[in-house]
Amino acid sequence: METCQALYEVLKDDHLKTPTTEAEWREVAMGFENKWQFPNCLGAIDGKHIYIQPPANSGSTYHNYKSRFSVVLMAVVDADYRFIYANVGVQGRVSDGGIFGQSDLRAAMDRDLLNVPPPEPLPGSNISLPYAFIGDEAFPLRIDLMKPYPFRNLDHGQRIFNYRLSRARRTVENAFGILANRLRVFLSNIALEPEKVTTVTLAALCVHNFLRKKASDVYLPSAFADVEDDNHNIVPGAWRRDGELPSVAASSARNATTAAKNQRDNLKAYFLSPAGSVSWQENMI
Repeated sequence: METCQALYEVLKDDHLKTPTTEAEWREVAMGFENKWQFPNCLGAIDGKHIYIQPPANSGSTYHNYKSRFSVVLMAVVDADYRFIYANVGVQGRVSDGGIFGQSDLRAAMDRDLLNVPPPEPLPGSNISLPYAFIGDEAFPLRIDLMKPYPFRNLDHGQRIFNYRLSRARRTVENAFGILANRLRVFLSNIALEPEKVTTVTLAALCVHNFLRKKASDVYLPSAFADVEDDNHNIVPGAWRRDGELPSVAASSARNATTAAKNQRDNLKAYFLSPAGSVSWQENMI
């Protein structure tokens, strides 16, 4: 535990740092635009269970919907599979939406404390839209958090939007998979108290980011993460063969505001326009 605590303390300021300036957020967004063709994106967000042995006298506190005991890791990932925000230690029975609702990230977003850039034009367009995180259907739709359209009775444009968002959001799924399969303590029950699991996890995130930056070819060899073939079909990464961190249960997110729905519709329209479309998207839906 001393080693894990030391790793975290030494590495966190350089290798588990949430952007704090407009320039740093723009750098994250540029990565998503260049690599995944998703503009004005602040990062991909998701939550995963870390299985633990039942803590003494904890009752159902850490008991999750899969009848296992766990703590939850909620994280934001950049376009290069690096963690730029993490909230770990929430009790396993909490849903994705519940984790987000209780997080300091949500509090900072609500109070406009992240120093996110103001709305800016989408590439090749005069339409200005706010910067936003991207998540799956478990998260609430907000001005600063885009999610897919509900997966029922989708029209053509909605299917295109969902494909484009899913393609960019794959970064967080792969980051969790790489983490668990390279630092394999996460693939089985961790026999420690929840507080110590938190320390181990934070140290692991720092090590993951450090190795992504300093020894990327060794830590993430070719085809270990998902890749796209010449036709942009997804080729599953090697990490998927050995298991992954289980997803957190979805919650019933509250009704979105009209402004958030309009923003998603504007992004959908952009992805259908000559400026925002990609040549292969029609083949993917």
